[in-house]
Amino acid sequence: MGSYRPEDAVFLLKEIGQLLPEQGNEEREKAIQSGKHYSEMLPIEYKPSKEYTKLFYQSLEKSSYDIALAVGIVGKTIYQLHGKETVLVSLARAGTPIGVLIKRYIKHHFGVDVPHYSISIIRDRGIDEKAIFYILNKHPGAALQFVDGWTGKGAITKELVKSLNQFYQKYGINLSSELAVLADPGYCANIFGTREDFLIPSACLNSTVSGLMSRTVLRSDLIGPQDFHGAKYYRELYQDDLSNYYIDSISQHFAVADGEIAQKTAKKLEYIDKQPSWLGLKTIEKIQQEFGIANINLIKPGVGETTRVLLRRVPWQILVRDKNSPALEHIIILAKERDVPVIEYRDMAYSCCGLIKPMESSR
Repeated sequence: MGSYRPEDAVFLLKEIGQLLPEQGNEEREKAIQSGKHYSEMLPIEYKPSKEYTKLFYQSLEKSSYDIALAVGIVGKTIYQLHGKETVLVSLARAGTPIGVLIKRYIKHHFGVDVPHYSISIIRDRGIDEKAIFYILNKHPGAALQFVDGWTGKGAITKELVKSLNQFYQKYGINLSSELAVLADPGYCANIFGTREDFLIPSACLNSTVSGLMSRTVLRSDLIGPQDFHGAKYYRELYQDDLSNYYIDSISQHFAVADGEIAQKTAKKLEYIDKQPSWLGLKTIEKIQQEFGIANINLIKPGVGETTRVLLRRVPWQILVRDKNSPALEHIIILAKERDVPVIEYRDMAYSCCGLIKPMESSR
């Protein structure tokens, strides 16, 4: 399942096909804020405008070396920690292309083809335990390394820690909850390539840079007790798929980036943080107070999360540290397309922050 090459990624997901129709953003937002869980619905896939697609290509061209550098730092750090016992477990779907890239880098630099699986984790619902058992049975004694794309306020980091603690209590199997990401502006991941809040171009698009997969789904009428969590495979978008193009565009820079990767990783543990400071939360709490937002889940910090707000939620306002930043061009375009006000707000740890409209009020 999925449009990646079989050697690059294995999705441990149940295909739900046409069983779950997509819903519009307004309908979903009302349902979510009325108590329905986001994992029980799918958003309509955003069809990018020509201007936005052009910007994706431009941002990829500008940032592909920097992303290759971050991938190399994370990949080298992971392999130095776990060696040949490494099994990459990316968190679908934002983590999937990053898992593919890290796998490619480890093969490029160390000559070792480590396994890579992509599985589901859902806020407040937990990680897919069936997928975990599948991997453990397939690779006895392996060191599972969980991978995601970036951090926002750390909701998935918390969910991973909680899920694996519960896994240990239920089954007596102790797995490391250390999360590896490319960008950690929230200061809440253990392994990172950078802590700058910079654009990872895969955040710009949805399924067409993620193996044509939807976000993951967990509903009791669709997912049985023996099933993996679910997802939809958008075969009909094959002509628009950029998943492998994205991977190839970045991985072609690995050889050139190797020298700088070696310099940056010369000090061991430089990109490992056993006790992250969660610095980003201070920004979130400040914004929550200043803008009078009761539900912290309506605040989505960082360029990756802000992009998601504009693509599949109902945005209220977008805060940016610098309106003229080239790294935020796609944010400005999306906000304009959706008629969302952009406010300059300089006193924050992130380059931007998306605020979701509280549906129960007039805001």
